[in-house]
Amino acid sequence: MKVYIDVVFTLNFFFDLLLLLGVKKILKRKTSTIRLILGSIIGELSCIALFLPLSTISLILVKLLASTLMVMTSFRYLDFSYFKKNMIYFYLLSIILGGIIYCLKLSLKTSSTDLLTNLIILVLIAPYLLYKYLKEQRVFKTNYDLRHEIEIYLNKKKYHYTAYLDTGNKLEDPYKKRPIILVYDKNLNFTYENSILVPYKTLENEGLLKCQKVDKVIIDQKIELTNILVGKSQKKFNIEGIQVILPNMIKEEL
Repeated sequence: MKVYIDVVFTLNFFFDLLLLLGVKKILKRKTSTIRLILGSIIGELSCIALFLPLSTISLILVKLLASTLMVMTSFRYLDFSYFKKNMIYFYLLSIILGGIIYCLKLSLKTSSTDLLTNLIILVLIAPYLLYKYLKEQRVFKTNYDLRHEIEIYLNKKKYHYTAYLDTGNKLEDPYKKRPIILVYDKNLNFTYENSILVPYKTLENEGLLKCQKVDKVIIDQKIELTNILVGKSQKKFNIEGIQVILPNMIKEEL
């Protein structure tokens, strides 16, 4: 098999540079472009090791040393926690980006010696797919942090739901300023004689929301609230897997 050293070095340089740029973007590290380029050049040391008669263990140690020097050169060493996080994300992005490139090369049936096609994959297509992946992960994490498990005890019955904290929801009882939890559940039975009618107004309509005072609410199996109302929503929420909307008033409790 023919191995073109210039192709290997060029592709490896751009791969390392892309990884370091990704770490900088995700962790919001303040560093110069020159440092990132120097770090990528240091990464070429691991390529040299590929052409030396080294054992598998020795090759792994060389790669580990090279990646450590790359990260330290690119982002400096402030403390161990800072360094550890840089290394973790460097290897995490290596796995993700390497998998993306491997799949693209299999799909396009690209030869390892085709420099132009590999550069297009590495410099244009792979970064875009990596960006989209990280963006979706960021959105998922944000939504995940706002999700909570909730148990509602009402009329001596227990209801279990997945709730979402809506920071824009300021619905409250105008009489006693109690926060109102919105629930969409056809099996949640309200008795009219014990209901509290709370006026509400949205961009689409306004009216009266039928609410009841709960016996207690337990959020994430650790936070218990009693002075709170639950209102029955007539419309299904647009958030996947969510049956309950929590008001912003209980944000501090969470």
